[in-house]
Amino acid sequence: MKKINYKIIGFVSLFIVLLLGVSLIDKDNYVPYIDFYEKVNNQNIDTIFYNNSDKIKFKQKDNDTVFTTDNPRKENFKEEMLFKGITFKEQINVGNSLSAILGIALVGSIIFIVYKKTKKSAITIKQFDINDKTNIYFKDIAGNEEAKENSKDIVDFLKYPEKYKKLNARIPRGIIFYGEPGTGKTMMARAIASEANVPFYSVCGSDFVEMYVGVGASRVRSLFKKAREHKKAVIFIDEIDAIGKKRATSLQNTNEEREQTLNALLTEMSGFSKDEGIVVIATTNRIDILDDALIRAGRFDRHIEINLPDKVAREKIITLLLKDKKIDDNINIEEIAKKTIYFSGAMLDALINEASIMAIKDNNDKININHIDKAYLKIIAGDEKKDKSFMTEQDKKITAIHEAGHAVVTNALNNATISKISIIPTTKGAGGFCLNIFEDKLFQTKKDIENQIMSLYGGRCAEEIILGSENITTGAYNDIEKATKLIIDYVSKYGMTDNNILSHNILKENNNTLDIYKKISLNLYEKTKNILIENIKNLEKLANELIEKETLDEKQIYNILKKCS
Repeated sequence: MKKINYKIIGFVSLFIVLLLGVSLIDKDNYVPYIDFYEKVNNQNIDTIFYNNSDKIKFKQKDNDTVFTTDNPRKENFKEEMLFKGITFKEQINVGNSLSAILGIALVGSIIFIVYKKTKKSAITIKQFDINDKTNIYFKDIAGNEEAKENSKDIVDFLKYPEKYKKLNARIPRGIIFYGEPGTGKTMMARAIASEANVPFYSVCGSDFVEMYVGVGASRVRSLFKKAREHKKAVIFIDEIDAIGKKRATSLQNTNEEREQTLNALLTEMSGFSKDEGIVVIATTNRIDILDDALIRAGRFDRHIEINLPDKVAREKIITLLLKDKKIDDNINIEEIAKKTIYFSGAMLDALINEASIMAIKDNNDKININHIDKAYLKIIAGDEKKDKSFMTEQDKKITAIHEAGHAVVTNALNNATISKISIIPTTKGAGGFCLNIFEDKLFQTKKDIENQIMSLYGGRCAEEIILGSENITTGAYNDIEKATKLIIDYVSKYGMTDNNILSHNILKENNNTLDIYKKISLNLYEKTKNILIENIKNLEKLANELIEKETLDEKQIYNILKKCS
């Protein structure tokens, strides 16, 4: 909630009061013009005070009270009054002048206050989140044991700096946590500050980015100055690539404000003395785009990757997340970890939270495996649509053929476990889905990538075989996108084509690459069609079962495929 600016409110209130005061002057001494003119004819008027406003003032004979009446604005008004022996005095309209002066004063005061506040906010760090305690410790983080081990050195240095002084050792003052989004990079940084019991200065890289040149640099200096007051502290910069991208080599592409901010950060980090217990921790999803001066030794010289958790780590994370929740005996944590391949820590947290919400909706006091399964499908594919009236029988048939195609190819290649198939549209835009659980591997072979591509082509190939090439649909657009990305990596990143062990991403020469992509995709597409033609009975049987039941689980799927084999 923003703080109320009482100074501005005070100025506005004073202006309104004074303006009302001016407008109310002489209201009680008002005389209608008819009565005024009668007094003129009766020679009761002594003096008229004339101005160009809508009111004029006058005094009567033998009376010092000043009265007000309407200004007739007649051309010969002055001459007429003089002929009647009345003293006529012209004067400045004090009320209007005072109002104008007050208005100018008010506007000037507001501009001055706004200018001072803007100037002050440009160089302060009050928007930074400074916490003495973060309440997250290493015990609260499951998995990433290697990253925790690397981080313990930093904690030890912050707690016992004298140990390092004895051998004149220099601990890394800058650490970069990098990896996929949601893997726990920020939690690791907070845990370091908690374990070392030092203040935690949290700021996002975008907080330094401003339109005006020099503002970001001044904020960097203010942040480090504030941290130095504590002697020991952790400065945490989230998404550092907002200011730390590689600097442009061309003057046309330069960003002066961002580069000044980056230079200020580099200067501050180079200025650390041995007695200062300040560690700067940054996070990024793309360490490859950071400026070389930022990640060199002496600045951010320790780079720690926070990976997506493997199966063992996922088991630990799920166990930790379920620790304070009531769960049913039918929950198998190992099975949940097995099918949540490629889930980050944040996604696992979302999974357990969704399962908790579903248990509450069911008025159940425990989370059971059905809640976990429903939450899993919601995260992967979205909620199933309740209203299916818009789906025609032809739509159901096409979807069933498409999803059955994926399943039959996957089963033939034996490269994944088919967990579930559904032809019910979801809230994430899927017309249906075939959920494949791949094996958790450290590396992928050439054959693994080819099999993944063929599994993706299974849906389109099934449409072509059963419906004909003229009746293929738009339903395969997402499959084709994913397959294309895999083929690009297959050729350009991993160098897995014949007679090619070069990375096209480095060469930046892709004149003939498109032809290579086409050749690989057509070859794998033909192989996929052949698999489906050989297993046409499985395809038809599975599609018919999907049309009838709409959803098939793992056991049902493999029973159907086994009977047809």
